[in-house]
Amino acid sequence: RGVQAHRLCPPLGAGSSLEPEERSMEPPALPEEEEEEEEAVPLSVAPGPVGCQLFGYVGIEAVLDQMKIKTMKTGFEFNIMVVGQSGLGKSTMVNTLFKSKVSRKSSQPGQEERIPKTVQLQSITHVIEEKGVKMKLTVTDTPGFGDQINNENCWDPIIKYINEQYERYLREEILITRKRKIPDTRVHGCVYFVPPTGHWLRPLDLEFMRRLSKIVNVVPVIAKADTLTLEERAEFKQRIQEDLKTHAISVYPQEDFDQDPEDRALNNRIREKIPFAVVGADQEHQVNGKRVLGRKTKWGIIEVENPAHCEFPLLRDLLIRSHLQDLKDITHNVHYESYRVRRLNESNRPG
Repeated sequence: RGVQAHRLCPPLGAGSSLEPEERSMEPPALPEEEEEEEEAVPLSVAPGPVGCQLFGYVGIEAVLDQMKIKTMKTGFEFNIMVVGQSGLGKSTMVNTLFKSKVSRKSSQPGQEERIPKTVQLQSITHVIEEKGVKMKLTVTDTPGFGDQINNENCWDPIIKYINEQYERYLREEILITRKRKIPDTRVHGCVYFVPPTGHWLRPLDLEFMRRLSKIVNVVPVIAKADTLTLEERAEFKQRIQEDLKTHAISVYPQEDFDQDPEDRALNNRIREKIPFAVVGADQEHQVNGKRVLGRKTKWGIIEVENPAHCEFPLLRDLLIRSHLQDLKDITHNVHYESYRVRRLNESNRPG
């Protein structure tokens, strides 16, 4: 019905109406039935130019302000887990990270803290606000980890806890009537404290990181690095990096998840420094007329925020200032997604 007429009407500049059909610059008209079917199928569009020059102000950049205002109103959640033997300064390190009393020690004032004989995870939630931005912080501690003579399978309660948080999120997600905002209790980062032995990683350290790096973002640190000299610290870090490479343990930031050359360059500099040699302190001291966080010894004051003294600033920048959102994204898109696929496959399996 319009196809023949179209074929007989050559484009401008054509010499004859009998020229081949492909000379026409417009696609032939289709019957009504075919047109309806074509509307349901998206047409392939040739790639256009990378950028489009604007001849006036549009206001696209205002979306950043909208996102900022929305985040300031609703806040966000961040869940961190600290794992290590007793006495390595886990609670002090968390207090130092967030410059507030958020550890389990300070949550129960006046009560004597008793380390349980088994690994019993303890979670404490605080709401921290800075310049109008609210963060719901949950700190999960693992007292009793690695303290026993027989530490076989001492990581099982930790793995169980992490998977339980994935399961809780999955159950909320698959509901027919879901909440507008699903409460997120998933562990976004696990800071593993390595004892400052100055030798190699223990079998316990290797086995824990090998198992946990598959389900959560693991960030290893050398605890109480002020007990090592600079030479011992550098040698210990090199040995740990060799151990991780030999046993194919992928700690955060993982090379497989670098999205572009800029991210890869930044993460490569971070990977060269891992594990971070850190010192925690939640008390201030007077140094050259300034109040600084540090640990006082008879040789002087170790400033935890001084890069020349320890690598705590690198850990803080990784967890909070530069990679906090990336930790949450990898948790959701990689670790939780792997758990979700596995659970749905199990539920759909016949029998």
